[in-house]
Amino acid sequence: MAGNSQRRNRRTSNKKGAQVGSGGKRRRSLEGKGPTPPASARKGHVKNRVANAQARQAASRRPAPRRGGAKGTAELVVGRNPVFEALRDGVPATNLYVQQFIDSDERVRAALQLASERGDINLMEAPRPELDRMTNGLNHQGLVLQVPPYDYAHPEDLAAAAFDEGEDPLIVALDGVTDPRNLGAVVRSVCAFGGHGVVVPERRAAGMTAGAWKTSAGTAARTPVARATNLTRTLESYQKAGLTVVGLAADGELELQDVAALDGPVVIVIGSEGKGLSRLVGETCDVRVRIPMPGGAESLNAGVAAGVVLWEAARRRG
Repeated sequence: MAGNSQRRNRRTSNKKGAQVGSGGKRRRSLEGKGPTPPASARKGHVKNRVANAQARQAASRRPAPRRGGAKGTAELVVGRNPVFEALRDGVPATNLYVQQFIDSDERVRAALQLASERGDINLMEAPRPELDRMTNGLNHQGLVLQVPPYDYAHPEDLAAAAFDEGEDPLIVALDGVTDPRNLGAVVRSVCAFGGHGVVVPERRAAGMTAGAWKTSAGTAARTPVARATNLTRTLESYQKAGLTVVGLAADGELELQDVAALDGPVVIVIGSEGKGLSRLVGETCDVRVRIPMPGGAESLNAGVAAGVVLWEAARRRG
């Protein structure tokens, strides 16, 4: 009898199912889920809602990522008059190098005063051989101003900024314009008539040099300039975004006053004074227009032509 009882006890102890002290739970259920997460990580907890709200606010304060364009190259302005005029006209600068034991005159004193008043230009004293090396032997007259690389916008930025403001983009693109002073004049006209920026090609075209800054009379600080790797493809992308591409040409099929597109989203393309629009750019334009010139002049330089067309566009939009 004792042997039978022991066999029954062994069978009982090997039974599957809940065991004494398990609270009715199987072993896997008793293993738990690890340490309790902090309140800020528990869904539905008030601290979790606060943490999520703070994260959303931080994200909204972050600046939107710039698509960005290419940077220009650093530039040196040399000579007493050029340096003084660049500082007077607000050309951006990082360092003003002054020759040791310089024979100071009125221009040197005025340049030093302007640089000091700006507050963001480092005044550096350097021996003459060092300035000769920096300028490759140019006649620097003891003053050298370092201009930082220009931070070009991306062409898409110009139209996007206008649309974000609820406005129809008004953009000027330059095709083959190589004189920085013409670029500066166009920038000045775009700013004056409420345009949204200027596009220039990366190659064989003027860039935002100190000369362009000076001609813009300070408006370059408020008017973005974008660089296009390929101007034709940039114009095509503008067309896909809903902008009309209007090219200026002496043999244009319409006169300026007959172009209805100027009161909507538009890109005005201006070629060089001598050659006009290049073939591919001219073929990409939706319409080519001419500026009436009863005086008989064959052409206008880019700065003047831009001013005329932008005035007409501003008049219609106003």
